[in-house]
Amino acid sequence: MNIRYGDVLADLRQAYDGGAAERDSHDKEPWKVAERAAFTARLHAEQRRSLLELGAGTGQDSRHFMDAGFDVVAVDLSPEMVARCRAKGVDARVADFLDLGLPDASVDAVYALNCLLHVPDTDLPAVLGNIRRVLVPGGLFFLGVWGGRHHEGVLATDRHEPQRFFAWRTDDALLAFVQACFEVEDFHTVAVGEFTFQSLTLRRPW
Repeated sequence: MNIRYGDVLADLRQAYDGGAAERDSHDKEPWKVAERAAFTARLHAEQRRSLLELGAGTGQDSRHFMDAGFDVVAVDLSPEMVARCRAKGVDARVADFLDLGLPDASVDAVYALNCLLHVPDTDLPAVLGNIRRVLVPGGLFFLGVWGGRHHEGVLATDRHEPQRFFAWRTDDALLAFVQACFEVEDFHTVAVGEFTFQSLTLRRPW
């Protein structure tokens, strides 16, 4: 079955609305803090000023980037998540990845942690093209996802209700998708228990 992004939005919204309170209580794992710190340092080194966070969740990362001196806009599919972002002082909006509601070349950087793994392969090129569109030429894009192997569908172990759609990709497949739109500045993986986290720092070509 050819699953499309529009087919999974309603279930994702319901699942994340229901899980917002629990997520807001979680401390960020040290390896995620390190990934975020490395991207923050790169942005400071290039004197970047504005950042869009995709799939911002409860706004913990957006608040970090604001405190680090960046002008931040956050988007999330879940109205409950957006409300929690706003409670932290974040300019947050309900939006999906195909309709970000931002002008062309309007942000210096994009940060997307564990959210594009909800986009089916069929629609990933369009989503990546939309991210490229809102970035300034030369702008930076942090993409972090679980993957390392191929999987498209719900996970039997998912405790959310309804269960969420995931698209995990091999390293080669993920790189092929992103290289159609971006230059790869850095790619590495992080082993987290039995899982593999794929970390990419990408640049919109000048």
